Amino acid sequence: MGTPDSASSQGHHTLVRVQDEPPAWRFGALRLRRYHAADHGTVLALHRQGLAQVGLRPGDGVYYDHDFFRMEDIYLRNDGEFLVGELDGGIVAMGGLRRADLIPGGHARAFGGYAPGAPTLDAAEMVRLRVLPAVQRRGYGAAVVQALEERAVEYGYRILRADTTELQGPALALYRRFGWTETRRETIGGIVNIYIERRLR
Repeated sequence: MGTPDSASSQGHHTLVRVQDEPPAWRFGALRLRRYHAADHGTVLALHRQGLAQVGLRPGDGVYYDHDFFRMEDIYLRNDGEFLVGELDGGIVAMGGLRRADLIPGGHARAFGGYAPGAPTLDAAEMVRLRVLPAVQRRGYGAAVVQALEERAVEYGYRILRADTTELQGPALALYRRFGWTETRRETIGGIVNIYIERRLR
């Protein structure tokens, strides 16, 4: 996961669904919409900036970005979603929802790998939650989480999973605010990875 905002300062804004398919929402001045292929460079840069902000880097066993090169397969064609948040014409936030069986877990995840999903929808991972540092603490991270949870319910998932690191305190606080609970911890390359989940039904 990345470095979303704490979502505490913009409580007067409400997330409003403005389009069913492809999905779109508004949260104050922020517009959330589905990822397009033309967004790739900006989204990858935002991902890398978010990880660098907390000291994660390629080769640490936690950092990985190979899924950004298979967005259609991993997110958009397999009962998943990937949203970007636009403000003043630029992408400032993002987050993804993908089947939990598509990407290996733990240390293996940093080395790539992709497998077709199982036939039964059960668990989804919420991943790639990022907010541009210049606009953090405006509630944008919370808006992305709320929109992705809405999509997970629409797809019929039973449980949501995510992981973050001890370095990413605001991300963990945001998830906990939405009722996620910690399930376990794992040390990878000297970095403590925290696994969390939220039951939807």
